[in-house]
Amino acid sequence: MSTHALNVGIVQHSNSDDLAQNVLITEQGIRDAAKQGAKLVILQELHRSLYFCQTENTDLFDLAETIPGPSTLYFGKLAQELNIVIVTSLFEKRATGLYHNTAVVIESDGSIAGKYRKMHIPDDPGFYEKFYFTPGDMGFTPIDTSVGKLGVLICWDQWFPEGARLMAMAGAELLIYPTAIGWDPRDDKDEQIRQRDAWIISQRAHAIANGIPVISVNRVGHEHDPSGQSDGITFWGNSFVAGPQGEMLLHASEDKEQVSVIKVDQAQSESVRRIWPYLRDRRIDHYQDLCKIYRD
Repeated sequence: MSTHALNVGIVQHSNSDDLAQNVLITEQGIRDAAKQGAKLVILQELHRSLYFCQTENTDLFDLAETIPGPSTLYFGKLAQELNIVIVTSLFEKRATGLYHNTAVVIESDGSIAGKYRKMHIPDDPGFYEKFYFTPGDMGFTPIDTSVGKLGVLICWDQWFPEGARLMAMAGAELLIYPTAIGWDPRDDKDEQIRQRDAWIISQRAHAIANGIPVISVNRVGHEHDPSGQSDGITFWGNSFVAGPQGEMLLHASEDKEQVSVIKVDQAQSESVRRIWPYLRDRRIDHYQDLCKIYRD
């Protein structure tokens, strides 16, 4: 466990169909965070474009890019200039007809420290990700960086305690979730609040159960459904950073763009794990059935 405080920056913003403008907004957010002292900056899921998975359209595969590629080069230069680590989220073209939803961690020297391909792929109304993304094949492996071992996961992964646990078991010092999640505007307010709260509680629980901080960065703003079959998605923001006991260190706006930086005391994880030794008391000799889909 690292024994230092780390300034973590989050960049929460809305998106348009203007890719160049999106990149400029993201870059400005990164620069703002670095100016506030951030050494690690987390971006939201698929930050280059609109959230294109609201509909199934083969033309949208044109948004994908190789890794390394234009975005890793662009953000690599920025990371090197600002001497920071950046967690990006890209639509990866691995091969002809083979695509992933991939987070890339850029080291402060501009190099690629590592990547993570989204493992849990949703397929729900308005979130037709199975059409676009092949499930990840890299497992749950933290990425070593100059600011610590980062357990990077993506959006839908945040509902699965197994992924968080496996990252923690491999030495992750932070759990990081680039996210694009929002409401169906037709849902009533009470249902929207339940969904938002469940999202926050679920991830705070990962922090508690593993004794390490969680960083979750979501987008904001309404994006219409190109197919016209729904009222689109209103992304709910609420990006946050939670400490190793689930305590809220930073909680961003529900409807406004926001760049914020918070100091995360990584030494606290050591202290918390001494008091709450969940890893010590796990009964792995009785967990075999977790490898079944269901205990029929």
